[in-house]
Amino acid sequence: KSNPACGFSNVQDAVNAAPNYTGGHFLITVSAGIYKENVVIPHEKTNILLVGEGMGATVITASRSVGIEGLGTYDTATVVVVGDGFRARDITFENTAGAGAHQAVAFRSDSDRSVLENVEFRGHQDTLYARTMRQLYRRCHITGTVDFVFGNAAAMFEECVIETVPRAEGSGKSARNVVAANGRIDPGQTTGFVFQNCTVDGIKDFIVLFQAKPQSYGLYLGRPWKEYARTLFVSCYLGKVVRPEGWLPWRGDFALKTLYYGEFDSRGPGANQTSRVGWSSQTPEQHVRFYSVENFIQGHEWIAC
Repeated sequence: KSNPACGFSNVQDAVNAAPNYTGGHFLITVSAGIYKENVVIPHEKTNILLVGEGMGATVITASRSVGIEGLGTYDTATVVVVGDGFRARDITFENTAGAGAHQAVAFRSDSDRSVLENVEFRGHQDTLYARTMRQLYRRCHITGTVDFVFGNAAAMFEECVIETVPRAEGSGKSARNVVAANGRIDPGQTTGFVFQNCTVDGIKDFIVLFQAKPQSYGLYLGRPWKEYARTLFVSCYLGKVVRPEGWLPWRGDFALKTLYYGEFDSRGPGANQTSRVGWSSQTPEQHVRFYSVENFIQGHEWIAC
């Protein structure tokens, strides 16, 4: 347990004390409180189970961002996980670099067969870096501004709340934000992002800005970071802040002929398909089965019921 009574004053010390390459899950409970630190779970720390006392109650927070001491996006994450089999629940990972900062990651994962449940990810640009491997996010809360879910993992998001926040406090400039920037680089890769039964909207402050200037504020479902970007929204509620076009180009016509952007059974005020960009798709029902936990990330082989 990562609290002084158990001999650990921070989360990283508890991680360091975990055995290497453990076969079963190694539990680290993190008491309620704010932990101001950067945490790294390296490749040899497999099957770590990190459990807090609730989103917003147990918070791991830091403020690294691009441009500070020469850091790149990869190096800014508050929490980094490389060890396979990572599990987390009832905890918040946060990057407080702020709306005026450049890229500032709250969570970066290269952990295969990872599951995060009831986890909150707070940030602005590039909040959640699902970089590689198979990842499952269940009932999580993700906030950000630009590309706040990005990477080249095979990642599924089930019953998550995804909310955009104002890009800069008190700013009247245009703020058309973007949820997902998928980084699939080859058509043979079995990667992509699937959002299933999620809610996509804005926090209250963003909705106020949107209502005042709907042509200046809004949220896009995604834009193609790499040439073969793949992102789907399946049976999701899309709030009114979602732009009628749905999707945003990255630069010119880059990737527009090679990406796959799809929706199935979208609902809510942002779900009207009549103005969607022509390079997005309405995924046929018979194809949706492929984008399940069982088929897309082989979850039946490694996720306990």
